[in-house]
Formats: sequence, structure tokens, C-alpha cells
Amino acid sequence: MLTDLGAQVIKVEPPSGDMTRFTYPRVNSQSTYFVQQNVGKLNVSLDMDKPAGVEVATKLIEAADVVVENFRPGVMKRLGLDYPQFKRTCPRLIYTSISGYGATGPWTSRRAYAPVVNAETGITKHQGDVRGGSYANDPHSHGDVYTAVETASAILAALYQRERTGRGQRSEEHTSELQSPDHLVCRLLLEKK
Repeated sequence: MLTDLGAQVIKVEPPSGDMTRFTYPRVNSQSTYFVQQNVGKLNVSLDMDKPAGVEVATKLIEAADVVVENFRPGVMKRLGLDYPQFKRTCPRLIYTSISGYGATGPWTSRRAYAPVVNAETGITKHQGDVRGGSYANDPHSHGDVYTAVETASAILAALYQRERTGRGQRSEEHTSELQSPDHLVCRLLLEKK
């Protein structure tokens, strides 16, 4: 979304590549899902388990206006790439963390995938109810899409505030929380029928 608005986006992938590069369907040997989610982005492959990879990531962060990371809470701190490491030296930096279940609480360390979050928030059940009892994973990955929309909105608001104040900030987005309002809307719509 941010590339569509003119941002230069550099996506950091592991040496093995983003796992969605290998999904189907494919056109001209490329995953259609990967292309749709990453069109317009520049890509760099970094091994974050090696000091050289962390060093390159540090340089990228220091040169960036915005950082978006979606590791589980604590990983960026362990790598020395968390917001407090850059707040003083990069005071205009907008640093956004996306996690499945937030930075505190009993599920902090859980990995989150859209189908799991859809089931946990009730979306899968309600969509199945509408389909007459046919319960299946939604192929549209609502959890990822809604999180991306909310994250882009938070980044745009932070950029606007930075223009007014000269200061960057940190924001956090949680896929499970962003799915809950959608679940409630689905329920209300179903109850009205």
C-alpha cells in the first residue's frame, strides 16, 4: 500500500526467501500471492543470525523514515534493532511493530497466522455459518489485509504528526486485536438477518 502512495519500500527477507514466494497459484513461475503483496518493493536478503546481517539492517534502519517489523516481541531487542536503540540517534524515525498477540500477556511468544487468528476471533465460524455449515480457511487472509491497512494508517498518521512536531514515534499493531472488530461486525450483520 505504501508503495502505491509513492514510498520506496525495502523488504528484508531471510536467505531462504519469504515463504509466500513458494505458494500457489503461480504465473510465469511466480507466486501470485507474493507478487500481489510485494509489487513495487525492493528486496534484500539478510541472515539476521550473523553479525553482518544485523549490521546491514542497522544501516538500513538508520537511513529509513519508517521501519515496520513483524517478529515476535523481543526478537528485535535481542538483535539490538529495537526502537530504543535508534530513538536518540534517529529522532524522526517512525518504528512500527506488528505482532499476533501484542508485546505483553500470556500469548506474546505465540506465532500468529491469519487462519489461526480468524478461527480464534470467530470469523471462521461465522463465515461457515453463512455458508450453511461449510467451515474452511478463508483464502483472502483477512488478518493480514486488515493488519496492513491499520498499520499503513498508523504510519501515515505518525508521518503527519512528525511533520508538525519533528519527532518520530513507535506504534504497535496486533493482528488478533484488529480481527476482533471484524468479528463483531460479522456477528451483528448475521444477527440482523
